[in-house]
Amino acid sequence: MDGDGGGGDNAELHPEAAAALRQREHLGLDGSLESIGRRRLRLLMRAVAWWETRDPPAVGGVTDGTIPGPAGRIPVRAYRPDADGPYPTVVFYHGGGFVFGGLDSHDLFCRHLVRESGCVVFAVDYRLAPEHPFPAAVEDADAALRWAADNTETLRGTGDLAVVGDSAGGALAAVVALLAAECDGPDLDYQYLLYPGVGVEEGQESVREHAGNVLSEADLEWFRECYYESPIDEHNPCADPTNARDLSGVAPATVLTAGFDPLRDGGRRYADRLAADGVDVEYVEYEDVIHGFATMLGSPELARAHDAVADVASTLEAALS
Repeated sequence: MDGDGGGGDNAELHPEAAAALRQREHLGLDGSLESIGRRRLRLLMRAVAWWETRDPPAVGGVTDGTIPGPAGRIPVRAYRPDADGPYPTVVFYHGGGFVFGGLDSHDLFCRHLVRESGCVVFAVDYRLAPEHPFPAAVEDADAALRWAADNTETLRGTGDLAVVGDSAGGALAAVVALLAAECDGPDLDYQYLLYPGVGVEEGQESVREHAGNVLSEADLEWFRECYYESPIDEHNPCADPTNARDLSGVAPATVLTAGFDPLRDGGRRYADRLAADGVDVEYVEYEDVIHGFATMLGSPELARAHDAVADVASTLEAALS
C-alpha cells in the first residue's frame, strides 16, 4: 500500500480550497445542512449544477435512460469517449450523504473522467434517503453494476469493469465491490474510492480537527439519521464494508482522501483493512484540500480537482488495459 504518511496533519490548507470554503459561506452552506432542509438543499444543488454545466466539456456522446431496479426503474446516464469503441466500463456513484446529489450534480466530473480515461462512464441515480433509507441505495447500486456487466454490447464495452464513487458514492462503490466478491457478482477489475464515507467514528482525529470544513459533526449525524432506520444497520457490512469479516476477495483498489476532510481517517482505516486482508490497494492523500474537492471543476475550480481526475483516469487506464 502506498501513501503519504502524515497526510494533512502538518499541511496548510491550499488557498483555492480556502476560497472554496468562503464561497460555500456566500451560498449559505456554512451552517447545518439539516437546518437548510433536504428539499431546499436539493434545489440549491440543482441550481449550482445547472450553472456549472451551461457549457460543459464535450464528450463523444451522452445518453440518458433507465434500467430495471429492485423497486422500479433506475435513472442512469452513459457518457461515451470521443473515439471508436469498445471501451472499458466505469460505473459511477455520486456523493451527497445519501440525501442529495444525482446525475446533474456530478455531470462535470463524469465528463472530465470520460475525456481523460477513454472509458465509458455509466452514472447511476440511486434512490435517496430519508424517503428511501438503507438498503435502497445499495440495492440500486448493485443492480446497476450487474446491469452494466450484463449489457456490455449496449455500452460498447470491452468487458473490463470498474467502479468509482465519491463520498457516499465511494461507500457504495466499496459495498458493491464487496457484494461482487461475496455473492457471485460481476467480475470486477478495479474500485477507485474518492474520500469514501466508510469507517468514520466520532473520536477520530480527522473528525475532531476538521469537522466544519464542508461537513460538520451535526451534518454527519444528520446523514446517518436520514440513511439508517436502525442503529443496527450501521454495523451491516453492506452499509459500511469496514464491518466485513474478510475483504480478501474484493477487487484491487485505490482509496483517495483529503487532508482537511473529517472523513479522512475513515478512508485511511479502510485502506489499512484492505491491505491487511491481502488486497492490492494504493492509498493516496491530497494533503491540502477539503472534502468534495475532486468535483470542484467548475465554480469554484480547483487545480487539485483536475489533478485528482487525472489520477483516477491514469489508474483506470492501467488497471483496465
